[in-house]
Amino acid sequence: MSLTVPEELVRKAHDGAMTDDEFLSCVQSSLPYAWSVVEGLVKQVQSGSDAVEDGTVPPDDKAWGELLRFAASDSMRGAVERKYGVKVAFQNCCKTGMFTSNAENEYKEFVSPRSQILNQKPELLNC
Repeated sequence: MSLTVPEELVRKAHDGAMTDDEFLSCVQSSLPYAWSVVEGLVKQVQSGSDAVEDGTVPPDDKAWGELLRFAASDSMRGAVERKYGVKVAFQNCCKTGMFTSNAENEYKEFVSPRSQILNQKPELLNC
């Protein structure tokens, strides 16, 4: 299971009353490694950077799994994007990028096939 969801949040989701902040709180507590990556990128954006990347290789399988679950979830990425006014993108499963609207060219380059090929490394073979 991707997230550990409190029963109260299930009720709110069922009733259509869940907020993005409540959802993101669930993501944060369920996927602490993935959230730490997101939080680090958000801090860089909030300090004035328009395009930031984190290419840290996760320390263990649990962390890899968390980042993969976050990367694979449109709803998780979408909630982060709405809350912080950014675009989140991934290359492989451990290179995470965050882009403001001022970084359209950087975003396009990050998600390009060229960048994907240039990001290939032997240590990411089982990524």
